[in-house]
Amino acid sequence: MNKTELIDHIAEQADISKAAAGRALDAVIAGVKGTLKKGGSVTLVGFGTFAVGKRTARTGRNPRTGAAIKIKAAKVPKFRPGKALKDALN
Repeated sequence: MNKTELIDHIAEQADISKAAAGRALDAVIAGVKGTLKKGGSVTLVGFGTFAVGKRTARTGRNPRTGAAIKIKAAKVPKFRPGKALKDALN
């Protein structure tokens, strides 16, 4: 499912226009991004938790030349599914 299909689904399920559904989805995504950018986490009970993880600096290899390169430390988004989501899939 892509973003357009998700907007169509939201509009149908919530009985609202596609434009309103698009704005609502954009607002949710912006809220999650903003919270993660500040280092917080977003928990949707029954669905899961979005959080920020830390990846340490490490040494990697250039696949073309085989030369060692340094990879900087980075913050990465992580998602941990909730129990209800796991149960729905099994």
